[in-house]
Amino acid sequence: MPTRFIATYDTEKKDDCLAACAAIRAAHERHGVPGTFFIVGKRLEEEGRGYRDLLGDVPDFEIASHTYSHIILRDHPFCGKTPDNATRQREIVLGKEWVEQTFQRPCVGLRPGCGFHNALRGDPWLLDTVVNAGFGYVSSLLWGPETTLPALLVPPFTYAEDGHPELWELPGHGWHENLLKAHNLTVEVKRILAWPSPMPEAIRLTPIRTPEEEFAMNRLFIDRAVEMGLPYVSLIWHPWSLARFDPAMRMLDLTFAYIKELGLEATTYQAEWERTRIALPVA
Repeated sequence: MPTRFIATYDTEKKDDCLAACAAIRAAHERHGVPGTFFIVGKRLEEEGRGYRDLLGDVPDFEIASHTYSHIILRDHPFCGKTPDNATRQREIVLGKEWVEQTFQRPCVGLRPGCGFHNALRGDPWLLDTVVNAGFGYVSSLLWGPETTLPALLVPPFTYAEDGHPELWELPGHGWHENLLKAHNLTVEVKRILAWPSPMPEAIRLTPIRTPEEEFAMNRLFIDRAVEMGLPYVSLIWHPWSLARFDPAMRMLDLTFAYIKELGLEATTYQAEWERTRIALPVA
């Protein structure tokens, strides 16, 4: 089965992300590419009409949850400590409710703020809460081993070993592009690099400088995913960071043209989840 491509956006910053999504939508329309937007619920509470008007009428756009206010759901060495369970539950439930209320459609996917190197494994309370909230998949594996970057090219898996075979993990891959550009890096880049690196060609010790350099990095992960026969590849993008670095969205144009050149099908996380459930049913 050929590798598919998922364009994905962690949509979190007030004002900046909404403005950036207009340019992102235009790039998708130029190339006819679907995409998934993980949106923070508080952004929808404050700017919901703008997001609905901009993204809600595009059939090929999936809108999923990025929690309610981007509070971290598990301890993270760079992003903070886990709050109490009441706060975590509020983040999970309200984030989903704001997506469904704003766009009047089911929300089946959750991407926790920052993501984790071990996904949601080993946290039974968190897994129970995610399942009880009605999510079908999470995309939380966004870092390499021991919270390093880049995130490895890992295929989907279920949480059967944690008692939830019905919940799928759909990992993200590669760099958090905002860190690749040093837009909000609070630690030296050497502290987040895996050593030895599984992809030494993807290691940068200095920030990228041009959209062409960013595309070249994307191409490394896309090509490797195809070589591995991975079901899909999905890079970790942020609208505010994309627009700050590349307001014309030249990188998106280059990346979308490349996946077409390779003949890869573009899809969404929800469509990939639905396909995976059918292709790999859990007994």
